[in-house]
Amino acid sequence: MVQQLEKNQIIPLEITGLTSEGNGVGHYGPDRFAFFVPNTAPGDRAQVRVVKLLKNYGYGRLEQLDKPSEDRISSSCPVSGQCGGCSLRHISYEAECRIKNGWIQDSLRRLGGFQISMEPFQPSPDPDRYRNKAQYPVGRDENGRIQIGFYAKRSHRIVDSGGCLLHPPVFSEIAQAVGEFLTGHKIEPYDEASGRGLVRHLYIRMGKISGEIMVCLAVNGETLPHAKGFVQELTSKFPMVSSVVLNVNRKKGNVILGDRCVTLWGKDAIRDVLAGVEVELSPLSFYQVNHDSAEKLYQIAGEYAGLSGGEVLLDLYCGAGTIGLSMAGRCGRLIGVEVIPEAVENARENARRSGAHNAEFLCGDADQAAAQLAEKGIRPDVVVLDPPRKGCGAATLEAVASMSPERIVMVSCNPATMARDCRLLEEKGYRMTRIRGVDMFPRTGHVETVVLMIKK
Repeated sequence: MVQQLEKNQIIPLEITGLTSEGNGVGHYGPDRFAFFVPNTAPGDRAQVRVVKLLKNYGYGRLEQLDKPSEDRISSSCPVSGQCGGCSLRHISYEAECRIKNGWIQDSLRRLGGFQISMEPFQPSPDPDRYRNKAQYPVGRDENGRIQIGFYAKRSHRIVDSGGCLLHPPVFSEIAQAVGEFLTGHKIEPYDEASGRGLVRHLYIRMGKISGEIMVCLAVNGETLPHAKGFVQELTSKFPMVSSVVLNVNRKKGNVILGDRCVTLWGKDAIRDVLAGVEVELSPLSFYQVNHDSAEKLYQIAGEYAGLSGGEVLLDLYCGAGTIGLSMAGRCGRLIGVEVIPEAVENARENARRSGAHNAEFLCGDADQAAAQLAEKGIRPDVVVLDPPRKGCGAATLEAVASMSPERIVMVSCNPATMARDCRLLEEKGYRMTRIRGVDMFPRTGHVETVVLMIKK
């Protein structure tokens, strides 16, 4: 089929699927040659221009919409077309949840070989304004003016972020005020190509329950000119700002934060409460960006854990400990494992503030720590796994299975690695009994899954 197609040819196409990048999927001709087309939705019938041809698939551009999908909507975000962050904003939220649930089901069947009825998908309590953290690159636009916004899709070109519907409105207001201050005091933004300039990123985080806001500038240096004036201007305009911090990042490349923070004013960390756990958030602390949806996810994970009061609970990849600590009152002993030392310290402090005297946190790689605990004869009744996108890996799952817990609760941000890891657990004597999708990142191509595996 590819020999019969040419670049710039316009073909009729019906869109039947949607990828996590927001590209519609359609098949052309008797050979059903696959095309990926941005800004289309399942059910669209369209005229598509061929823009790239590969051996087994191609890419197209929407030229004309002959019949729109019933799921298609007009984007309500003024900047979504520029930044590309919301890959699913052109479909209704109900359709988004249905499609994300389908992604999980497809991974289960295709990659894991599972046939199981999924529990009802858990939507986010609010699909807009849910993010409690923003990271804005700072640079100059084509006219030389300081620009604070987002990177355009697949580029390092900064575009306007004002009015972004994923963030609280105050984030855009703070970004505008910071840009005006930098311009007025002739403070140079960082230039990635030359390595010169000072201000690299504006980083804002907010406690959903406390309302406290931290404003952090990541800088290619040790100090900020006119720092006192900067603090005074921010705190006078935004009384909810409780912390103003410099993050020192002198490394080349596009890593956002360095390892060292200097507090210019206020507290070193802001407060929040997640699932009953009081937490402190420094610029380097991991925290769920969707507070309300995270509480739903923790509730489901706690239900799957089935704790009755005396169990040993092992929380691997525990981060700042919030998932395990949300269950600490229902188990006899909580052991958390995390490889990042700062996160382990955060977890210990969170346990102390929450009064979780039955909790201990170890610093180490998940598979090594799990193997060491198994060698010591520690036999958890329940294991919670919350791995990164790459999944757990065979060594971690081998160590977990060797401890023979009754239940394994997996919280995954990647349906593909979730299906793979659950297949490995099935081979090691566990059976998938419950699974539910949770939307932590509405309007984007990410979805969380909670799985319960029970020892056969």
